[in-house]
Amino acid sequence: MKTQVIDYHIREASYLGYAALPEKKKFPAVIVAHTWAGRDRFVDDKAEMLASMGYLGFALDMYGDGFIGSSNDENSSRMQPLLDDRKELALRVSAAYERVKEISGVDHSKIAIIGYCFGGLVALDLARAGVDLRGSASFHGFLNCPGEEASKPISAKVLAMHGMQDPMVGDDQLESFYREMTEKNVDWQLHIYGTSMHAFTNPMADSPDFGAVYSKEADRRSWVLLTDFLEEVFADQ
Repeated sequence: MKTQVIDYHIREASYLGYAALPEKKKFPAVIVAHTWAGRDRFVDDKAEMLASMGYLGFALDMYGDGFIGSSNDENSSRMQPLLDDRKELALRVSAAYERVKEISGVDHSKIAIIGYCFGGLVALDLARAGVDLRGSASFHGFLNCPGEEASKPISAKVLAMHGMQDPMVGDDQLESFYREMTEKNVDWQLHIYGTSMHAFTNPMADSPDFGAVYSKEADRRSWVLLTDFLEEVFADQ
């Protein structure tokens, strides 16, 4: 496995992605979208795990300059403007998608995206942008549709993994998600972990009052689901 930081640009601003490349000449690519904290070690590790499975793992940078927040307030100050401007969010994740296609060895017909928390929404919004994408998987992510901007058809298969006790994703988001996926005739799945809260894949999450707690069981189960999902979406058609 080889790893490298890859610089790409949006309107002259610098964004720093992290690529983990498998020991193969040609391979599918899986983009990894980070939490509200920015492109930290958590998502870089996921990129390396994906490379060990034979995929390019590419941890994107939604904030620029590889920014990593040091507090909830700092994280929110970077995330909220993108939640408020979903066109900008889509532009940034689409730029990462285009940069991934430029990496030598990537099979352009086999690209997927996964995301965590805020990144789960990023993953869904790339699918909503109408790009040529095999799959989009959200781990404890926001699910709400951006509205009129999301009028394009979704060609990707969609997998959402949700903690039933997650206070950040209410029934309104779930119902909106069901409706959107059904109306667009998407091949979609929603898996709910009944006792899990937000951030159930993050071993550092231990804030029950905030609604974010790690679950070893949900973490393992959701990764097994993802592994199967990627095998399915990357199967030769």
